[in-house]
Amino acid sequence: MSTAGRLSGKVAIVTGGGSGIGRAIVDAYIANGANVLVVDLPGRDWQSHFKGKAAVMCLEQDVTARDAPDNVVGACMKAFGGLDILVNNAGIAIGAQFEETTDEQWDRILGINVTAIFRLSKAAVPHLRARGGGRIINLGSIMSNTAGPSLAAYGTTKHAVAGLSKGMAVDLGKYKITVNYLQPGSIWTALSQPFFDDPNFVKYWEAKAPMGRIGDPEDVAAAALFLATDEAKFVSGAGIAVDGGAAVNF
Repeated sequence: MSTAGRLSGKVAIVTGGGSGIGRAIVDAYIANGANVLVVDLPGRDWQSHFKGKAAVMCLEQDVTARDAPDNVVGACMKAFGGLDILVNNAGIAIGAQFEETTDEQWDRILGINVTAIFRLSKAAVPHLRARGGGRIINLGSIMSNTAGPSLAAYGTTKHAVAGLSKGMAVDLGKYKITVNYLQPGSIWTALSQPFFDDPNFVKYWEAKAPMGRIGDPEDVAAAALFLATDEAKFVSGAGIAVDGGAAVNF
């Protein structure tokens, strides 16, 4: 069955949309009829991918900046006149043993992976309410439930994304706003490339996933597309694993 047009007339914001999972989500949304504000850091050549796509507006913005929520939501309203879907995808991974993790690393990863979600979502809620409801999709991780070596800080942020998403789902359900979080496993992206440079890491995750492979950004985008559609209107507070079964393979 064709999925074209499942988001026809919808407006989305996707942070960290210039590459990897974020870009795959943007591509899936515009292929299904949505208009999308793509947000990513300045100083990178990420906008060229979207050149000539009328349904996309690009915004260079650090999501941790004090004025980021107003800038992002304001740009969306100016370009498209409304907001239906917010995808909080921007994030970083810092690998360090717990006792070697610096205060600066801790503050940075919390700021991007958790605090930015909290602040941008708050700014988006009035506009989602004005449309009679909407979708907020946060990017958690397989580490939202588990832990791993040299990932104490990262795992903390992804556990926090799970908790924040559940709390938001409870508070925002009365406005017909659903809130869910995706839990990707190992996915081929620039963010994960430093880890994939270790062949033992790749072999571990290929063996860990019953599907026998590392995931692609498009695998995660497919789940993000479902959560944005009308078919998912009664799905809220859920963590959706996109990991090839790795999390259940003990």
